[in-house]
Amino acid sequence: MLISSVSILFQALLLLPLVHAYGHANACRTYCGNLTIDHPFALQSGCGHPGFRDLLFCINDVLMFHISSGSYRVLDIDYAYQSLTLHDPHLSNCDTLVLGNRGNGFVVEPWRSPYLTPTADNVFMLIGCSAESSLFQGFPGKHLPCRNVSGMGCEDYYGCQAWTGLGFSRLGSGYRSGPPECCSVPFEAIKAVNLTKLGCQGYSSAYSLAPLRVTGPDEWSYGIRVKFSVEVNRESYCKACEATGGSCGYDIDGLTGLCMCGSWNSTSNCDSGNSSL
Repeated sequence: MLISSVSILFQALLLLPLVHAYGHANACRTYCGNLTIDHPFALQSGCGHPGFRDLLFCINDVLMFHISSGSYRVLDIDYAYQSLTLHDPHLSNCDTLVLGNRGNGFVVEPWRSPYLTPTADNVFMLIGCSAESSLFQGFPGKHLPCRNVSGMGCEDYYGCQAWTGLGFSRLGSGYRSGPPECCSVPFEAIKAVNLTKLGCQGYSSAYSLAPLRVTGPDEWSYGIRVKFSVEVNRESYCKACEATGGSCGYDIDGLTGLCMCGSWNSTSNCDSGNSSL
């Protein structure tokens, strides 16, 4: 009996370092519905990366993404490919055109833009833009910024049921009497999708699911796919923090990096001692 007790005590002592290392590893990881919120995102103040603070909100188990242009439902977070998939309820699709300047578009605050941008294979199709729109300025005659993105664009989008009977101007890449009813562009070409400033009535957005092949716009994936990223040195810092059982966060006053180690914080990792309270 004594030998058995000593053996159990010895095994418990061996496990103590593991408890120290991993007991507080997921202090910042949370869930909203079926979505996991992990670094660089967070729902709690001080967790995650400061570039993503006050960005995500969990409302009745629905994860919402909020930027200056409006609020969007988060459909998916892909940490491996560093992307989010967003839904705007006023986004036009193949079945319905939402006009009246009701859509959010997509505009990120300047301080947040280094960390968030729509992916290169995401096409924005701007609908019903006025001839005076900045979108068409500086492009005389038949030369317009409108073009396909990852094989998706307005020429195919015009084939959707939503356009039936609307009498649109299907003039392709150029115009004479007025601009086309739809102009497809990559986000990089205009830097912000602000329907009011662009003088557009609505918009649609779709993203590629390559290598999956689709036959037409009725099979496109409608929504906004956004790439997220952080600085390389910050990524290395967080990996070192998490490797020692910490949770990566930041000081809410100075926005500098912190490694949260349970009841205390460190400016490096959880093996470095209690260096910041």
